[in-house]
Amino acid sequence: MRYAIISDIHGNHQALSAVKASLKNEQPDEVICLGDIVGYGAEPGLCLRETLELCRTVVAGNHDHGVAGRLETSFFSANARKAVEWTSKVLDPAEKKLLYDLPLLKDVSWPDGIFAAAHSAPEQPQEWRYILSMDEAEYQFEHFSLPLCFIGHSHLPIFWRLGPDGECSMAGREYLRLEPGNRYIINAGSVGQPRDGDPRACYAVYDSQRRELIIRRVEYDIAAAQRDIVKAGLPARLAERLAQGV
Repeated sequence: MRYAIISDIHGNHQALSAVKASLKNEQPDEVICLGDIVGYGAEPGLCLRETLELCRTVVAGNHDHGVAGRLETSFFSANARKAVEWTSKVLDPAEKKLLYDLPLLKDVSWPDGIFAAAHSAPEQPQEWRYILSMDEAEYQFEHFSLPLCFIGHSHLPIFWRLGPDGECSMAGREYLRLEPGNRYIINAGSVGQPRDGDPRACYAVYDSQRRELIIRRVEYDIAAAQRDIVKAGLPARLAERLAQGV
């Protein structure tokens, strides 16, 4: 099986469209979305509809639940909170219900077993923790048992590995060959708002037969996405950061 894993689209339809075009070349058997379909960008409804058409497995992100009224957003940054409020006004009740009903964690069956899909973390996904350090990765490995978990949330592609000896390490950021006996947490990066200094749309491809994981980067019309954000009246900083990849 060949899987494409997308995450953190954040209402950026230009980026999503570029990724969808790229997927025609990848020809995945299944596309999985790890949440935060909306928030920040100017096309939340369109991104929601196209994501649900594209993906059989979709989990909720914190922005999705914030827009749906399922999550208190007082801990969001000021710009993120403004974007959530704007998005909530733009979406209709049926669209917000779709976001409200998305699960936080999903087990995905595949020929060799099961892997997990979550937005933030496999352990207590409702806490929206970031897995950015070895300590946090090691803690998460202790609290789920599946061999593989895909996440998003931080917008940073990064791979964590737990060896059969219990040793946790960073396993890469762009390419990985999964070895038997190891367990992995894979961050697929962000389609609509990368934050690792590379502004191109980002997603992951996992080939379960070859046991290979690769991060793909896709050019898209950043200027058009920026214009849409400004035209919508969203904070200008949300447009600026797209070109910076931060």
